[in-house]
Amino acid sequence: MRYFLFSILFLALISSLSVSAPAQARRVNPNNINQTDELSELAAKDLYEEANSYTKKKFAEFESKKLPYSDTLFRQTVQEQKQLAAKHAAVLIRRENLADEDLYYLGMLNWMAENADNAAENLQKFLASENTASEKLQTARSVVIVLSARRKNFDTAEKFLVEYLNTDPVKLSELARMESEFAAAYRDEKNFEKAAAHAEQAYRATKAVFKDSRSRARGLDDIFDTGMTAFEIYKAAKKQKEADTTLEDLRKTGAFVESSNLYFRAIDEKIKYLIDTKRKPEALVYYQTALAQSAKDFTAKPLRDDVARRMKRRESQYRMLGEKAPELTDVDRWLDGTPHSLENLRGKVVLLDFWATWCGPCIESFPELIEWHQNYKSEGLEILGVTRYYGEAGGAKVDKTTEIEFLRRFKKTHRLPYSFVISKDTTNQIVYGASSIPTMVLIDRQGVVRYLQTGAGRADEIREKIEELLAEK
Repeated sequence: MRYFLFSILFLALISSLSVSAPAQARRVNPNNINQTDELSELAAKDLYEEANSYTKKKFAEFESKKLPYSDTLFRQTVQEQKQLAAKHAAVLIRRENLADEDLYYLGMLNWMAENADNAAENLQKFLASENTASEKLQTARSVVIVLSARRKNFDTAEKFLVEYLNTDPVKLSELARMESEFAAAYRDEKNFEKAAAHAEQAYRATKAVFKDSRSRARGLDDIFDTGMTAFEIYKAAKKQKEADTTLEDLRKTGAFVESSNLYFRAIDEKIKYLIDTKRKPEALVYYQTALAQSAKDFTAKPLRDDVARRMKRRESQYRMLGEKAPELTDVDRWLDGTPHSLENLRGKVVLLDFWATWCGPCIESFPELIEWHQNYKSEGLEILGVTRYYGEAGGAKVDKTTEIEFLRRFKKTHRLPYSFVISKDTTNQIVYGASSIPTMVLIDRQGVVRYLQTGAGRADEIREKIEELLAEK
């Protein structure tokens, strides 16, 4: 079942021609691919379909052999598909007098292989041909639009978008992808007006296509991502009303599709945004209103309970945001660092990482913490690893002296360059709402708590917040 799920997810990505990063950076070189006589006999369509179906067949094979799933296996299979697509493209490109439709398949093979230049060249030749296969023309246009937007060739991208919208069929999945690329590209150029217009279109298309999504989880992620993109563009443009409206729509969408996760995340983002824009009283009122509204928006008790549990767990953290950071108290000692008060660190951006040696997700965040220390310390970032005595070391019961030595060795083994702050008890965790770990807190140069979040997997948002706070003088 897991293999089937992952094959479906991947095929959904391929069918929507979705690539998350500039393709040229990971292109497969067709000159390094060996060719065979057998391939030279295959039609262009057959070459494309063999490459396009590769992952589906491989995952079916894995399932039949009961091979355990792993990220490594998934990535290896995807890379094999790219190499196969590049191999088939190399066979096809050597043929003379390619037919119009052959140009389409050649372009799509290069797109699958993430060879962006060749994909754009051949698909534009196909678009200039006399071919009347409208569905292929539309797919070709959508790929050219994506590539042109990424390269900031806005005139070309906008021209093909007009053609796409004036031709049938218009696929909402393709439209969502194209509009998302436009939004990202215009946002990079700080053209927030155009970025917002395209982001709104991407968000609408993603919501409209949700009911036909092959994976509910994937569809919900797409809705959240496109909604948040629109919100972040409005936020960057300092359009509070539009930003608020987008997050409120995201909340209502969560109720409509019966997703307590989407619903809570929209509420969480709005409360944080209200506090970050100096509207904390309004944020706390909204918290109570949204909590009451959730009981009305969900008829299923498990969904109501999930929203209520997550919101109540965050309440103390919401109240901490925007307030002066409390001093760390009941500290027994600092490891490899000069003791500081938070007051003494004014003028710096301080990251408090609440963690423990036995916490797997805490350890998984070490590479990012090391990187942030290396990259941002000179700009004013101070990282403090806040832990406490647990009376154990490596799973064995120990006294305080042994635990201190264990922590010292642990720090050296993991090459952690920042100071450890060892508390006597749970006081600091309670004060900062760190009932679970890891919990990370960011304090700005004025000593105000600006970020407070429990859980792993938030490296990108924390990095963005660090950079935002460091830029504030």
